[in-house]
Amino acid sequence: MKQNDQTEISAGTLYIVPTPIGNLGDITQRALTVLSDADLIAAEDTRHTGMLLQHFAINARLFALHDHNEQQKADHLISRLQAGQSIALVSDAGTPLINDPGYHLVSKCREAGLKVVPLPGACAAITALSASGLPSDRFCYEGFLPAKTKGRCDALRALVQEPRTLIFYESTHRLLDCLQDMVQEFGGDRFVVLAREITKTWESIHGAPVAELLDWVREDDNRRKGEMVLIVEGYHADEEALPPEALRTLGLLQRELPLKKAAALTAEIHGVKKNALYRYALDQQEDQEDA
Repeated sequence: MKQNDQTEISAGTLYIVPTPIGNLGDITQRALTVLSDADLIAAEDTRHTGMLLQHFAINARLFALHDHNEQQKADHLISRLQAGQSIALVSDAGTPLINDPGYHLVSKCREAGLKVVPLPGACAAITALSASGLPSDRFCYEGFLPAKTKGRCDALRALVQEPRTLIFYESTHRLLDCLQDMVQEFGGDRFVVLAREITKTWESIHGAPVAELLDWVREDDNRRKGEMVLIVEGYHADEEALPPEALRTLGLLQRELPLKKAAALTAEIHGVKKNALYRYALDQQEDQEDA
């Protein structure tokens, strides 16, 4: 397949442009070209992006597009694109839309039949995952957990049996509470990697069972400073464990059928081992007799 090394700005096109998450050397040449040549740059924070552009000696027109005004301003940007202008969308750091503004604008562009061109580049979640040592063939990005304890615990509880590697962002002042809630909901042995300040001077990547990781973070205040990504080991089912649904079915069938028949039918319905169900039922009977 022929590789394309040309970067030509097209009229009426929205470009999604990742920016560095810490190390300015991570910006791509293509991103610099788009930022230089686009008619307008839609930025999450114009002051922040202004400093980035100044570093690379880029003069450009900036337009503020953030969480609080995106739905109101998207139509204005759509009209500019329809008039033939090219727009580069950037967030403060990393790939736009990944826990950053841009979804409403991109969605409206697609609805209007406008061209959207994504550029590859920095993303804290993927960068941290690649160095975590946890399975990366299947993963689930969850962004920031709810700020309050109940909402956070409810969200974690819903993910307890998620087999894929989990990726979360977390803030400095909520890290300890988040890890404590993970201990409560996932158990202290669930392996978690804390990737902090990725690509920056004080980058650190440390993994441990979550109860140990919590203690490690508590030992040094510096370990909970900066931008953080938590990579959580997925759930591993105990092959010998019997699903609650199977046990309920077994209990219902036992009321009408001999144990062996009830165990055989339950095994067929739920795809579990008949002998395991039979042993479970015998153990339950023995416990009741001893009580």
